[in-house]
Amino acid sequence: MIHVYTGNGKGKTTAALGLAIRAAGAGLKVYIAQFAKGRNYCELRSLKKFPNIRCEQFGTACFIRKKPGKKDIALAKDGIKKLEKILKSDTYRLVIMDEANIALHLGLITLSQLKQLCKVALKNKEIVITGRYAAPEIIRLADLVSEVKEIKHYYRRGIKARRGIEF
Repeated sequence: MIHVYTGNGKGKTTAALGLAIRAAGAGLKVYIAQFAKGRNYCELRSLKKFPNIRCEQFGTACFIRKKPGKKDIALAKDGIKKLEKILKSDTYRLVIMDEANIALHLGLITLSQLKQLCKVALKNKEIVITGRYAAPEIIRLADLVSEVKEIKHYYRRGIKARRGIEF
């Protein structure tokens, strides 16, 4: 099954992490690939407490605000290679591609690469793809699509990202 969590609201990665914890609680092995992220977010420390969850980042420490650089693209390419191996193996039952939609939107990965990852996955896998701007082709490919819609957000009042809540 392919799940997509998209939209402009807050909570897409949080939903995916919640599913990862639920799966881990059921004894399933979980692999999380974070695209366009390279900072030491608090969730990484939390996830280390679960022996059956592995998380790897394929991004630089700074948020991409302009055109991605060569290092951003190289890291995303590494992530694609790693995911292809993971999805073809029996090791992990749940595979989360965090911010893969953003990586596609920014040109770090291609639509054909993302679709190919979904195609090569063994049939017993649950795949989660998160991030704003989910491509229509990915939405059509998915079995479940949840759109997180922003109705109100405290950022609009000038409140900055807070440790433990946003990162």
